[in-house]
Amino acid sequence: MFQLGEKVPDFRLPSVKGEELTLSSHQEEHNSWHFIIFFRGAWCPVCVEDLKNLQENAGFFEGKNVHLITVSSDKLDNLQKMAEEEGLSLTMLSDEDLKVSKEYGVYYHGEDAPYEDHGAHGEPAYFLINENGELLYQQRQTSPFGRPSATELRKIVQYISKNLKK
Repeated sequence: MFQLGEKVPDFRLPSVKGEELTLSSHQEEHNSWHFIIFFRGAWCPVCVEDLKNLQENAGFFEGKNVHLITVSSDKLDNLQKMAEEEGLSLTMLSDEDLKVSKEYGVYYHGEDAPYEDHGAHGEPAYFLINENGELLYQQRQTSPFGRPSATELRKIVQYISKNLKK
Protein backbone atom coordinates (compact mmCIF):
# COMPACT_ATOMS: atom_id res chain seq x y z
CA MET A 1 0.00 0.00 0.00
CA PHE A 2 1.29 3.45 -0.93
CA GLN A 3 1.25 6.52 1.29
CA LEU A 4 -0.54 9.62 0.03
CA GLY A 5 1.98 11.91 -1.65
CA GLU A 6 4.28 8.97 -2.45
CA LYS A 7 5.41 8.58 -6.07
CA VAL A 8 3.86 5.50 -7.69
CA PRO A 9 5.94 3.08 -9.80
CA ASP A 10 6.40 3.79 -13.48
CA PHE A 11 5.29 1.07 -15.89
CA ARG A 12 5.23 0.08 -19.55
CA LEU A 13 2.34 -2.04 -20.88
CA PRO A 14 0.81 -2.95 -24.25
CA SER A 15 -2.34 -1.08 -25.27
CA VAL A 16 -5.41 -2.37 -27.13
CA LYS A 17 -4.53 0.28 -29.74
CA GLY A 18 -1.35 -1.64 -30.62
CA GLU A 19 1.23 0.54 -28.92
CA GLU A 20 3.15 0.38 -25.66
CA LEU A 21 2.29 2.98 -23.06
CA THR A 22 4.79 4.17 -20.47
CA LEU A 23 3.22 6.02 -17.55
CA SER A 24 6.09 8.51 -17.15
CA SER A 25 6.08 9.39 -20.89
CA HIS A 26 2.30 9.79 -20.85
CA GLN A 27 2.57 12.09 -17.83
CA GLU A 28 5.29 14.18 -19.47
CA GLU A 29 3.29 14.43 -22.68
CA HIS A 30 0.06 15.48 -20.98
CA ASN A 31 1.28 17.15 -17.72
CA SER A 32 -1.93 16.09 -16.02
CA TRP A 33 -3.41 13.96 -13.29
CA HIS A 34 -4.05 10.31 -14.12
CA PHE A 35 -6.65 7.89 -12.79
CA ILE A 36 -5.19 4.38 -13.10
CA ILE A 37 -8.08 1.93 -12.89
CA PHE A 38 -7.51 -1.82 -12.64
CA PHE A 39 -10.42 -4.05 -13.68
CA ARG A 40 -11.02 -7.80 -13.74
CA GLY A 41 -11.27 -8.54 -17.45
CA ALA A 42 -13.27 -8.58 -20.66
CA TRP A 43 -15.22 -11.59 -19.36
CA CYS A 44 -16.64 -9.58 -16.40
CA PRO A 45 -20.05 -8.00 -17.23
CA VAL A 46 -19.83 -5.59 -14.28
CA CYS A 47 -16.42 -4.40 -15.52
CA VAL A 48 -17.75 -3.87 -19.04
CA GLU A 49 -20.61 -1.74 -17.68
CA ASP A 50 -18.17 0.24 -15.51
CA LEU A 51 -15.91 0.85 -18.52
CA LYS A 52 -18.87 2.00 -20.62
CA ASN A 53 -19.86 4.35 -17.78
CA LEU A 54 -16.30 5.70 -17.61
CA GLN A 55 -16.39 6.23 -21.38
CA GLU A 56 -19.62 8.25 -21.00
CA ASN A 57 -17.93 10.37 -18.30
CA ALA A 58 -14.59 10.79 -20.10
CA GLY A 59 -15.43 14.38 -21.06
CA PHE A 60 -15.74 15.35 -17.40
CA PHE A 61 -12.33 13.90 -16.55
CA GLU A 62 -10.72 15.50 -19.61
CA GLY A 63 -12.26 18.83 -18.55
CA LYS A 64 -10.55 18.45 -15.17
CA ASN A 65 -7.24 17.54 -16.89
CA VAL A 66 -7.42 13.93 -15.64
CA HIS A 67 -6.45 11.11 -17.99
CA LEU A 68 -8.06 7.71 -17.50
CA ILE A 69 -5.86 4.62 -17.88
CA THR A 70 -7.47 1.22 -17.43
CA VAL A 71 -5.46 -1.94 -16.75
CA SER A 72 -6.46 -5.62 -16.67
CA SER A 73 -4.68 -8.93 -16.14
CA ASP A 74 -6.73 -10.27 -19.07
CA LYS A 75 -5.08 -11.17 -22.39
CA LEU A 76 -4.55 -8.29 -24.82
CA ASP A 77 -6.59 -10.08 -27.54
CA ASN A 78 -9.60 -10.37 -25.21
CA LEU A 79 -9.37 -6.69 -24.28
CA GLN A 80 -9.04 -5.63 -27.93
CA LYS A 81 -12.11 -7.65 -28.87
CA MET A 82 -14.14 -6.19 -25.98
CA ALA A 83 -13.05 -2.61 -26.78
CA GLU A 84 -14.06 -3.10 -30.41
CA GLU A 85 -17.41 -4.78 -29.62
CA GLU A 86 -18.35 -2.19 -26.98
CA GLY A 87 -16.99 0.83 -28.88
CA LEU A 88 -14.61 1.74 -26.06
CA SER A 89 -11.87 4.25 -26.83
CA LEU A 90 -10.48 4.43 -23.27
CA THR A 91 -6.77 3.82 -22.82
CA MET A 92 -6.81 0.10 -22.02
CA LEU A 93 -3.68 -1.85 -21.11
CA SER A 94 -2.92 -5.54 -20.57
CA ASP A 95 -0.89 -6.61 -17.54
CA GLU A 96 -1.06 -10.32 -18.31
CA ASP A 97 2.17 -11.14 -16.43
CA LEU A 98 0.87 -9.22 -13.35
CA LYS A 99 4.07 -7.20 -12.97
CA VAL A 100 2.29 -3.84 -12.59
CA SER A 101 -0.56 -5.33 -10.55
CA LYS A 102 1.98 -6.69 -8.05
CA GLU A 103 3.89 -3.38 -7.90
CA TYR A 104 0.63 -1.57 -7.15
CA GLY A 105 -0.54 -4.14 -4.59
CA VAL A 106 -3.64 -5.06 -6.59
CA TYR A 107 -5.39 -8.04 -5.03
CA TYR A 108 -5.04 -11.19 -7.14
CA HIS A 109 -7.73 -13.84 -6.93
CA GLY A 110 -5.60 -16.92 -7.53
CA GLU A 111 -6.14 -20.66 -7.47
CA ASP A 112 -5.38 -20.62 -3.72
CA ALA A 113 -8.30 -18.25 -2.94
CA PRO A 114 -10.87 -19.64 -0.46
CA TYR A 115 -13.76 -19.40 -2.96
CA GLU A 116 -14.23 -19.88 -6.70
CA ASP A 117 -14.69 -16.70 -8.72
CA HIS A 118 -14.21 -17.14 -12.48
CA GLY A 119 -10.69 -18.52 -12.16
CA ALA A 120 -7.56 -16.48 -11.56
CA HIS A 121 -7.66 -12.70 -12.15
CA GLY A 122 -6.82 -9.30 -10.71
CA GLU A 123 -9.50 -7.43 -8.77
CA PRO A 124 -10.53 -3.77 -9.14
CA ALA A 125 -8.21 -1.03 -7.82
CA TYR A 126 -8.03 2.74 -8.24
CA PHE A 127 -5.11 5.16 -8.07
CA LEU A 128 -5.38 8.90 -8.67
CA ILE A 129 -2.00 10.54 -9.16
CA ASN A 130 -0.99 14.12 -9.80
CA GLU A 131 1.15 15.41 -12.67
CA ASN A 132 4.30 14.36 -10.76
CA GLY A 133 3.10 10.78 -10.26
CA GLU A 134 2.36 11.33 -6.57
CA LEU A 135 -0.58 9.48 -5.06
CA LEU A 136 -3.70 11.49 -4.25
CA TYR A 137 -6.18 8.60 -3.74
CA GLN A 138 -6.17 4.81 -3.71
CA GLN A 139 -8.66 2.01 -3.26
CA ARG A 140 -8.17 -1.74 -3.68
CA GLN A 141 -10.91 -4.38 -3.79
CA THR A 142 -10.73 -8.05 -2.79
CA SER A 143 -13.93 -8.82 -4.72
CA PRO A 144 -15.96 -7.31 -7.55
CA PHE A 145 -18.27 -5.45 -5.16
CA GLY A 146 -17.93 -2.03 -3.53
CA ARG A 147 -16.00 -0.36 -6.33
CA PRO A 148 -16.66 3.34 -6.91
CA SER A 149 -18.89 4.32 -9.84
CA ALA A 150 -17.85 6.92 -12.40
CA THR A 151 -20.02 9.42 -10.47
CA GLU A 152 -18.12 8.66 -7.27
CA LEU A 153 -14.78 8.95 -9.10
CA ARG A 154 -15.92 12.36 -10.38
CA LYS A 155 -16.69 13.41 -6.78
CA ILE A 156 -13.24 12.21 -5.66
CA VAL A 157 -11.53 14.32 -8.34
CA GLN A 158 -13.64 17.37 -7.48
CA TYR A 159 -13.08 17.00 -3.73
CA ILE A 160 -9.32 16.50 -3.95
CA SER A 161 -8.76 19.28 -6.48
CA LYS A 162 -10.86 21.69 -4.37
CA ASN A 163 -9.03 20.79 -1.14
CA LEU A 164 -5.53 20.30 -2.51
CA LYS A 165 -2.88 21.97 -0.34
CA LYS A 166 -0.77 24.48 -2.23
